[in-house]
Amino acid sequence: MDTSQQSIPKDGLAGLKENFKYDFMAGFFVFLLALPLSLGIAKAGEFPPAMGVLTAMIGGLLVAFFAGSSLTIKGPAAGLITIVAGCVMEFGGGIEGWRMALGVMVVAGFLQVVIGFLKAGSLSDFFPHSAVHGMLAAIGLIIISKQAHIMLGIDPADLKGMNPVALYAALPKSLMNPNWPIAVVGLISLALMLIMPKIKNPLAKKIPAPMLVLLIAIPATIFFDYKTTQGAHALVQIGDFWGVLGFNADFSGIGTVTFWKYVVMFLVIGSLESCLTVKAIDNMDPWKRQSHFNKDLIAVGAGNTLAAVLGGSPAISEVARSSANIGFGARTRWANFFHGFFLFISMLLMIPIIEMIPNAALAAMLVFVGWRLAHPHEFFKTYKIGSEQLTIFVVTIAVTVATDLLMGVASGILVKFLFHIVNGAKLSNLFSARYELKEENDKYYLTIRDSAIFSNLIGFKKVFNQFKPGKEVVIDFQNANLVDHTFMEFLDHFEDEYTRGGGVVDVRGFERFEPFSSHPLSGRKVRKS
Repeated sequence: MDTSQQSIPKDGLAGLKENFKYDFMAGFFVFLLALPLSLGIAKAGEFPPAMGVLTAMIGGLLVAFFAGSSLTIKGPAAGLITIVAGCVMEFGGGIEGWRMALGVMVVAGFLQVVIGFLKAGSLSDFFPHSAVHGMLAAIGLIIISKQAHIMLGIDPADLKGMNPVALYAALPKSLMNPNWPIAVVGLISLALMLIMPKIKNPLAKKIPAPMLVLLIAIPATIFFDYKTTQGAHALVQIGDFWGVLGFNADFSGIGTVTFWKYVVMFLVIGSLESCLTVKAIDNMDPWKRQSHFNKDLIAVGAGNTLAAVLGGSPAISEVARSSANIGFGARTRWANFFHGFFLFISMLLMIPIIEMIPNAALAAMLVFVGWRLAHPHEFFKTYKIGSEQLTIFVVTIAVTVATDLLMGVASGILVKFLFHIVNGAKLSNLFSARYELKEENDKYYLTIRDSAIFSNLIGFKKVFNQFKPGKEVVIDFQNANLVDHTFMEFLDHFEDEYTRGGGVVDVRGFERFEPFSSHPLSGRKVRKS
């Protein structure tokens, strides 16, 4: 039976009782996935590894109850690694850099709460999809540039100060001169990460690949005797986790440009990634529940503020763990809670075992994450939507790798604007949604005028939100001259949701348009006579 037709799972304590067996097991399996990833993401961001687990614990034990989404998992994400590491290093690195970066994150988390209360969650619609995907691909390339060396056993101290371009240039040397006892574990771990998703067996699919990696990697460290034959960089170091917890944030950099630059980066990129994940998981939800974006942003911001005060890395609604959560059968927010609960237990009882995890295995997991973000398929998929989308995608990647995330996304948006102007968008229409709306005989008539593009989508969304369910909506593009891919995706999603609710959507006027590619949701402009 289609679950969307069944009754929606209850929330709160009633939901705990109703769905306990589903959410408990999903939370346990997500914990197996989250533990190594949280350690690896924090370490890659120049944070103490256990601080990633702290963040995931807060995301599950606390944020889950206030979040505006039912199935998303809150925790540290690979997409923020480059910002976190950059912030720590610009403040001098080490313990001092970590504490000053925490000060930045406290302010950014507080501002996330503020923009959530200001109902700014919809601002994520302003960012063109090609620029966002380019940003994520660039993050993937940056992650690979460093973690590939660590996977091969290279001491991270030897990589200090190297930018992504220099790290890629140094990769042939690392490949020719690996630390073999470590590299063997790293390469086997990477192979497992690549092979496991391709296995069709239903039982094998229930085993999180990162946990299988640890089941092989930990015995390997004992066999190779890493503790006595390798340097301190070979194994995860937790130390006195519970003793370190406390007020760790340092605000002494608050008067510097660096401080506020990273506040903006955490605020914009973190909020954007989180909102996009919530949107993606809503589409995967078997019961098609719609999340409250602003409520979710407030909850994530509050969790980030608390995590940063105590020493944790920043969190978002994380897409890989959230999609796995659905795959493991989660029904409510209690799955996120149980994932946090098991992480809490692990830090109470399993620290000696966690300190036997080789950093090469964690690096291999992050190389796999980077590969998925920057997979060649992303380039082909973007090209199929239109050559202009590929241009925006590649420009965003190049500028991000060469400079930083904010500059990369800004450059992608700028190129998108240039394409729109060349294709006939008026400067006065870039941010202004122009339309005419009438309601007659239980029908809505919406006439779109001029351009319907990413930068004026927020204005159009306000109109679409006025449509009451169960009626007929006629959307006429007869007086429009340009519709971009972002708007086409929004229109497709609206049509799907509205018809599912019993309404009828009639889109007219596109016969006058010439699409930029054969993709059904490609951008399009009025055909020249």
